[in-house]
Amino acid sequence: MTIGAEYTTVDQAREMGLSADEFDRICERLGRIPNLTELGIFSAMWSEHCSYKSSRRWLKTLPTSGEQVIHGPGENAGVVDIGDGMAAVFKIESHNHPSFIEPYQGAATGVGGILRDVFTMGARPVALLNALRFGAPDHALTRHLVSGVVSGIGGYGNCVGIPTIGGETHFDASYNQNILVNAMAVGLAKADRIFLSAASGVGNPVIYIGAKTGRDGIHGATMASAEFSEEDMSKRPTVQVGDPFAGKLLMEASLELMASDAVVSIQDMGAAGLTSSSVEMSSKGGLGMEINLDQVPVREKGMTPYEIMLSESQERMLVVLKPDATERAQAIFDKWDLDFAVIGKVTDTGYLVLTAQDVIVADLPLDPLVNDAPEYDRPHEATPTLSPIDNLSLVQDMPLSHALKAMLGSHFLASRRWVYEQYDRHVMADTVIESGGDAALVRVHGTNRGLAVTTDCTQRYVLADPYQGAMQAVAEAYRNITATGAKPLATTNNLNFGNPEKSAIMGQIVGSIKGMGAACSALNVPVVSGNVSLYNETDGQAIAPAPVIGMIGVIPNIKDAITIALKQAGETLYIIGQSQDAADGWLSNSVYAHVIAYNDTASAPPPVDLGSEQKHGEYIRHLITHHLVSAVHDIGDGGALSALVEMAMAGNIGVNLTLEADQMTHGWAFGEDQGRYLVASTDPTALEAAAARYDVNIQKIAMTSDDRQLKLGSNDIISIEELNSVYENWLPELMGSKDK
Repeated sequence: MTIGAEYTTVDQAREMGLSADEFDRICERLGRIPNLTELGIFSAMWSEHCSYKSSRRWLKTLPTSGEQVIHGPGENAGVVDIGDGMAAVFKIESHNHPSFIEPYQGAATGVGGILRDVFTMGARPVALLNALRFGAPDHALTRHLVSGVVSGIGGYGNCVGIPTIGGETHFDASYNQNILVNAMAVGLAKADRIFLSAASGVGNPVIYIGAKTGRDGIHGATMASAEFSEEDMSKRPTVQVGDPFAGKLLMEASLELMASDAVVSIQDMGAAGLTSSSVEMSSKGGLGMEINLDQVPVREKGMTPYEIMLSESQERMLVVLKPDATERAQAIFDKWDLDFAVIGKVTDTGYLVLTAQDVIVADLPLDPLVNDAPEYDRPHEATPTLSPIDNLSLVQDMPLSHALKAMLGSHFLASRRWVYEQYDRHVMADTVIESGGDAALVRVHGTNRGLAVTTDCTQRYVLADPYQGAMQAVAEAYRNITATGAKPLATTNNLNFGNPEKSAIMGQIVGSIKGMGAACSALNVPVVSGNVSLYNETDGQAIAPAPVIGMIGVIPNIKDAITIALKQAGETLYIIGQSQDAADGWLSNSVYAHVIAYNDTASAPPPVDLGSEQKHGEYIRHLITHHLVSAVHDIGDGGALSALVEMAMAGNIGVNLTLEADQMTHGWAFGEDQGRYLVASTDPTALEAAAARYDVNIQKIAMTSDDRQLKLGSNDIISIEELNSVYENWLPELMGSKDK
């Protein structure tokens, strides 16, 4: 029984994000009323952020296994075999609410947290990516939030010395009051040296390592599991404060500790801090844990047990050591000038017991906190099926070049160089392909093997059709990885949605997970890690759903890797996945529809054919491996002509279209039909022969030239320089730094 504790009330439970029914359930499981510290622990562990109580039922349906999978969901990060005895460790996670309240620290600590998830597994981080969603470009907060978030990502990643090499940045009015900041990290480890979090060994010491505990971030997990309102802008105390230099020291010290053979298990103190790390470690091991809170290093006086357990101060870890390893472990952390404290031990009780000043301040069975946490089958209604808008009502009477220029200068397609040039992309000296193309690529240090990485999601597709939209996100990521020459291996996801207690929102979640599962199964890219971020609403207005996909792939030799940039004049350009006589395309819900036709009517997105995606991907990888192409680019937002110009701008090469005039329709140029690639061929005969063997449709469309012009017809010619100026200037002008 807890000693010296005051009972809590249902009103206090509600303030912590628990329902009255959940409070009653806690009391029933304990056989008594919890005290404040205990209630705080339950509120954190039963939050959406930690328990996945609204999505867990559906997440179980995702494909999570395969011959390449070493560890799937359930650990700090997913682990896949990449050959030669090496493993890739990766995960994506959200820091949405904190980044809106305090953009710099919210984004920075998101990066720090995802890095800890990766090196906790024994992997050295080698790449960072991010997926960002901001409000409308003309919204009053957008510039402030973009500036703060980008600075925070760069500030942490650059200081800790991990290259930020990929990602995406979108603008949409649905994010005006609720931005999305998803951070992804990828690390490398020996496949037989992966460290897990399950505690073992009754009597083994429990060690606190890293920075001291303060009052920042208390109830951060709970805040991340609730809707926003105007008053939430004052919640800065719930936002953690990061220290990238301490993060760098902690990473190096932790990796050295794991190399010393002293570690039994290890866990990042992320969401819910010491609460989640102690509960998850002991629960996964089927054991218990005793912790003396007086031994926890703190940086503020008078911290209560409640504050110590719920703090989300950064750069901290919890470790179970082998019984004879304490002295040598402490020597490592003394060398790195980090806190090291024995704060408890592993027990066989199945309880988490906390003491302070020789008094038991919490005494909780672990099963109700984890295995018996609520799991809801919330009512859900499918998103209504939408019809496509006919091209005849969308196509505008203007030259292709005029439409192209307007689209390249829009927030949909304009260059994100202003963002990624603030990140160090080349630290560690293993970056092969950086931001600005399809996927990024890093060398597996000391080898010729490469790891391709990307993040993707088109939220307007998901809003219109969650099932097709989520399938498309997976397929887009698959194409981006393939376009480098790498074989896609596995997926992590970040499911960003509104309030799951609303049946329409829950329908978006269910539809997206089903679509994602279908695509990951068909393309053999199992989901090995991920994060769910719900209640992304402000004053009842939900975001456009964004089930972001992070994907990795492997290429045996980076010398075979390829980029989007056209290389030289005299090469033949083909669209892969399109027949020779195709003269129209899918304009419904396209960038063209929004920018040129000014049509924001909800309409069907382009359908995804997973069989074609797989077949086309295999064909593209064949072309790259056999050096039959010099440049490859996935066709996505903006259609074929937009992708073609991106290739031309990247290589500063001209292009002459060779199609007949009646084929060069606006639908052909800007349609967003899926499953397609653009390639520049060095050997058209061999390329066409391979297309026949793979049963793939192709369309010959253009020749490269050295005049640095895009020739769409005798009377429709525009310079690559003019297009590049429009493409590059939009975001610097938005941010008031055109010269940057």
